[in-house]
Amino acid sequence: MAKEPESKVLSIGNREVTVTNPDKLYFLQAKISKLDLVRYYLSVAPGAIAAIRDRPVVLKRFVNGAEAEAFYQKRAPENRPSWLRTVTLSFPSGRTAKEIVVDDAAGLAWIVNLGCIELHPHPVRSANLEHPDEMRIDLDPIPGVEWADVRRVALEVQAFLEEVGLRGWPKTSGSRGIHVNVRIEPRWTFTEVRRAAVALSRAIERRAPSLATSKWWKEERHGVFLDYNQNAKDRTTCSAYSVRPLPDARVSAPLHWREVPDCNPADFTLFTMPERFAKIGDPHADMDAAAGSLEKLLALADKDEAEGLGDAPWPPHFRKAKGEPSRVMPSRAKPTANEPAKKAAAKKPRVKMPLITIANSPDKKLALAGLERWKEKYSEVSKLLAIDDVLIDSMRGRSSTWTRIRINLRHVPEEARPPQETPDPDDDPTREFRERWRKKKRAG
Repeated sequence: MAKEPESKVLSIGNREVTVTNPDKLYFLQAKISKLDLVRYYLSVAPGAIAAIRDRPVVLKRFVNGAEAEAFYQKRAPENRPSWLRTVTLSFPSGRTAKEIVVDDAAGLAWIVNLGCIELHPHPVRSANLEHPDEMRIDLDPIPGVEWADVRRVALEVQAFLEEVGLRGWPKTSGSRGIHVNVRIEPRWTFTEVRRAAVALSRAIERRAPSLATSKWWKEERHGVFLDYNQNAKDRTTCSAYSVRPLPDARVSAPLHWREVPDCNPADFTLFTMPERFAKIGDPHADMDAAAGSLEKLLALADKDEAEGLGDAPWPPHFRKAKGEPSRVMPSRAKPTANEPAKKAAAKKPRVKMPLITIANSPDKKLALAGLERWKEKYSEVSKLLAIDDVLIDSMRGRSSTWTRIRINLRHVPEEARPPQETPDPDDDPTREFRERWRKKKRAG
């Protein structure tokens, strides 16, 4: 008979948590086991729990380790400890789900044992699920942007927040960006918080136009994108102290503002964070005492709207919002028939970008390999591409992520542009769903 895999029982407070397959490697290069990951989170538990306490958590599970595909699990597992709380959330789709709420170190260890390498809390507390108490500012650099530029945009955000009476709490994303969380009074809806985030993103773009952008469509972006849609209902970002699925096991590290100008995200890993936490504690420990008002940001949103700058695009799975512009990529936008001449003349012309899709795959490595094959095939064209002409999109479906790679041929003479070919690989896990939806729409 095959030997049953061993388990490790940890006594955490007055509870016991079983870690199954404790020796299973979750980071092959860094040789980090599941038990190592659990012990890391326990070593920084006060900080990690403060970032997720009393909040519903989406379980992003890497059951085969950081190098393998992850899946999202909104619904709490049926087989869970009786002491672990849940709350019922409603989503834009109209569906509901019971989600886990973590209040202590035992609950933290339990969800990490499920394969949750990183933690994804919602920006609400369990007693008030419709009014966020946190606005999230996600600084997401496009490929090729220098880390120094990300830090400069973060400092612009800090200065602007102070002007509108708010305090930001910075942290490295654990990848290429910076997150700035803002504790707010839970008086506004998700739609209002997102509206405030749109106004902030546009304000930063005006202050640093060469560095920052609020443009939703990747083909229009440059520099550092301020992702206002992270504040839409049902969206989550990794929380403070989360380990990210990168080879060196980087951590989303809470910072003091004085650290931002010189910080290096590579300095914060699963190996270095416990010592840092023991030495300086949690830089975000006082966040809950700094709840502020969105009134000035919402007043700025009103001013933008009065000047003709309305809503910004929402994520694709949300219902069309009042005043929202077209959700069609500028490169695919068609002229509006019978548009009044005065209105048409007042509009800024949109440049249609020549985009082709190179690869679709749930496995990012396979998608990137397809990109390299395309570059080899069209080597002369590849020499003409700018850094931001290669668009690598991390697409999120209902329960999984996948990678789409596109090429913007704007710098390639029209006569030399390669045609749209069948992507290689061409494994889009949402294609079947979208085809069913199109058929249903045509039939209805």
